[in-house]
Amino acid sequence: MSTGASRPTVGAVVLTMNDRPEEFPRAMASLLAQEGVDLDVVVVGNGCVPEQVPAGVRTVTLPENVGIPEGRNVGAANVKGDHLFFFDNDAHLPGTDTLARLVAELRRDPQLAYVQPRISDPVTGETLRRWVPRLRASDPTRPGVVTVMAEGVVMVRRDAYDRAGGWPGDFFLFHEGVELAWGLWNLGCTGRYLPDIVVHHPATNPARHDTFYRLNARNRVWVARRNLPWLLVPFNLATWCLITLWRIRDRQALRVTLAGFREGLSGGQGPRQPMSWRTVLRLTTAGRPPVF
Repeated sequence: MSTGASRPTVGAVVLTMNDRPEEFPRAMASLLAQEGVDLDVVVVGNGCVPEQVPAGVRTVTLPENVGIPEGRNVGAANVKGDHLFFFDNDAHLPGTDTLARLVAELRRDPQLAYVQPRISDPVTGETLRRWVPRLRASDPTRPGVVTVMAEGVVMVRRDAYDRAGGWPGDFFLFHEGVELAWGLWNLGCTGRYLPDIVVHHPATNPARHDTFYRLNARNRVWVARRNLPWLLVPFNLATWCLITLWRIRDRQALRVTLAGFREGLSGGQGPRQPMSWRTVLRLTTAGRPPVF
């Protein structure tokens, strides 16, 4: 695909479990149609042999489902490019210049480690609050510096990703974007939300089963214990508990959430790499102190 040494290089990682026979081909077609970048794509079969993969696209087969963060890590290790694009297999890119525009933002500001487009439902145009990577998410069209990310559609500078240690592979699902973003900020980098660049993704509700509540709670504890100075850990978890008690009305969901919280407190979070107090100050100045 190369037409010149100055073209940006992008390694795109797509995970599949062969459970989206309509969405996956559309996602791949929109990805391979991108212009203005040298693109290297890998499809990782998370516990399966990838199906419906376009000709010429490499695949990696994992014998078991290792979870989304570790699957992305495997994918990143199997693509070339100065930039990494992590792409949910039920999303699609409505324009052929999406990746080129994201890379242009990263090239414009060397301090930027990651850029986040606005994710919207292709039918309703709705942008869910969880897709807006900042507090005060009521206006999804407002751009700016962000301290977390929506993991399913994000572009990351490769060198910063490697220095931060990649995604937390043992999380399996949920809050991996918080950890990676905090790690990137701890390197002295920043992130930016770019709502003028739109990616389509169905607006589904992830809170469908007990696993959601358990892992969401467990990983919230793990991300705090792994990344925060000890003084801030109880403030972070207390804030999360209060918000959770206020939001969850279903008794079974609350029971599973509390079980996941206890699981996180019991250990297993892996080695600590606490951010510096300078990073705490930078995150706070950017509008999101790491106690929320």
